[in-house]
Amino acid sequence: MSIEPDTIRLLRECDAGIKMGVSAIDEVLDYVHDDELRRQLQSNKKDHEVLKVELQAALDRFGDDGKEPNIMAKGMSWMKTNMKLVMDESDEMVADLITDGCNMGVKSLTKYLNQYKAADEDSKRIAKKLIQLEEQLALEMRKFL
Repeated sequence: MSIEPDTIRLLRECDAGIKMGVSAIDEVLDYVHDDELRRQLQSNKKDHEVLKVELQAALDRFGDDGKEPNIMAKGMSWMKTNMKLVMDESDEMVADLITDGCNMGVKSLTKYLNQYKAADEDSKRIAKKLIQLEEQLALEMRKFL
C-alpha cells in the first residue's frame, strides 16, 4: 500500500468534511436566538476555516484540488435542516441538527482514518484535529438541547 494515495484520499475527505461543517453552520445561523450559541457556532466555524488553510497547504503539496461534499448528502442535509427549522425555529432544534451533523462527521472521518491507514502522519493529524473540532462542538451543543 502506497502512502501518497491514502494521504490524498484522507485529505480529500477532510476537505469535504470541513466544507460540509462550515455549510451546516452557515445554514443555521439565521435561526439562532441565543448569543452564546451564536458565538460558539461562529467560533467553531472560524476553527474549521483555520484548519482548512492548513489542509489546503497539504493538498497543494500533492497538487490536488480537494473534494466537494457529496451532492446528495449535502442536498439531503440542506432539506432536513430547512424543513425542521421551518417547523421549529428554536435554539434547541439548531443544537439538535448541529449535534447530528457533528456525530455524522466524527463517524465518517474516523472510518476514513481507519480505511486510509497508509496516509502520512500530517494528514492523520489534520483528520484527528477535525474530529476533535466536531466532538467539541457536539459537547458545546448539549446545553442548548
